Amino acid sequence: MAEEEREAVQEEEGKGGGKKKLLILLVLVLLLAAGGGAAAYFFLFSKSEEEQEEVKKPKVSPQEVGVMYKLEPAFIVNLADPEMTMYARLSVTLEVADQQVLMEVQKKEPIIRDAIIEILSNKTSEELRTPEGREKLKLEIIKRINTILVEGGVRNAYFTEFVIQAE
Repeated sequence: MAEEEREAVQEEEGKGGGKKKLLILLVLVLLLAAGGGAAAYFFLFSKSEEEQEEVKKPKVSPQEVGVMYKLEPAFIVNLADPEMTMYARLSVTLEVADQQVLMEVQKKEPIIRDAIIEILSNKTSEELRTPEGREKLKLEIIKRINTILVEGGVRNAYFTEFVIQAE
């Protein structure tokens, strides 16, 4: 008889333990589902609220476009790729503030071209193939030219032609 009672108690504990495990599992699944739902809401709907706030903000007039100056002829340089010979061909147009800065750029064009060639020849094709790499190159060019100019600075540099080629 004692053995039968023990078996009955063990069966009831086994069933109760299974129910407890099922309850814990169900709570965990519900928590994960709630967390996933909250994350989905955050990513999908919070961005649209930010966009709505941006639309409500008054538009500020864009900065006036400066004077453009295209550096001619296009730059053709060997890149710093160690495994194979790579070339880059690019045309650069500079945006300057006014005519006075433009005249200084024209006077110092050989120095500016030399600085750009130096920057380009130290780059690899991998660095220049990504949009981030090209943006970094623009910033380097602007920074270097602005150290050369006295009257003012270059506002922006635009690539009107950009080709990378292997030999």
